[in-house]
Amino acid sequence: MTKVLLATDKPFAKQAVTQIKAIADQAGYELALLEKYTEKSDLLKAVASADAMIIRSDVVDKEVLDSAKQLKIVVRAGAGYDNIDLESATAHKVVAMNTPGQNSNAVAELAIGMMVFQARGQFNGKSGSELFGKKLGIHAYGNVGKRVAMIAKGFGMEIFAFDPYIPREVIEADGVNWVGSVEELYSASNYISLHIPATAETKNSINFDLLSRMQAPATLVNTARKEVVNEADLLKIFEARPDFVYISDIEPGCSSEIKEKFTGRFFFTPKKMGAQTEEANVNSGLAAIHQIVDFFEKGDKRFQVNK
Repeated sequence: MTKVLLATDKPFAKQAVTQIKAIADQAGYELALLEKYTEKSDLLKAVASADAMIIRSDVVDKEVLDSAKQLKIVVRAGAGYDNIDLESATAHKVVAMNTPGQNSNAVAELAIGMMVFQARGQFNGKSGSELFGKKLGIHAYGNVGKRVAMIAKGFGMEIFAFDPYIPREVIEADGVNWVGSVEELYSASNYISLHIPATAETKNSINFDLLSRMQAPATLVNTARKEVVNEADLLKIFEARPDFVYISDIEPGCSSEIKEKFTGRFFFTPKKMGAQTEEANVNSGLAAIHQIVDFFEKGDKRFQVNK
């Protein structure tokens, strides 16, 4: 019997687990749960007999793959997959997948919600500002970026987008202003919403030069990955631009210095919360188990992210 391991340090909602199990049962698969584990050894033991695995932010590195003697596929329930060692997965002949688009609305709503929260002084009772009429730059126009644009339109924001992988006509068809370079995007915007993955190309790419181009008042919104922001340059722009604000779903490594020096000009969620809704839980979990069934029954590798 095919064994699917649901290994989640941050568990899925109960409703999601129930529906995942129902789909596994229907396919004739065994579903094993490893939730809220605290030791890596627990994961190493559990994965040893698994044919497939569903994870969230859990790390699947070479050590995990070495222990996974039967593993054929691992699915990251979510868009980002930098927590999977893709090179090692390929070496172990394990197919790695993500579930693009399933968390998009949750992340987009969080990005806009954090903008409102910060614009209104974090609801401190004092006079704040509005999003209406402000210029929003969307850095990467994928599933989340498109959703952010749709919601931001309702606030009356002027929206710009840069994405070298999305055709200009697709962006403009959504009523969004296409820009041809990342420098142009930052120069046009009061708000920047980051949706780029953490890759060798993008890590530390959000630097002082880009941030210094933003129109005042300037707010950087990060619901992507902390590694894409150059933290030395982040501190530098805080010092150089009293109007600069950073709101993030990922607390940066330099947060202690930011908290000490720049009161009121930042907000960090207590843990990564972009996909932390019951709806996103269900959507991504069901997508993951469906992809596993389709892989075993049909050979479907449509969402494979390694080679």
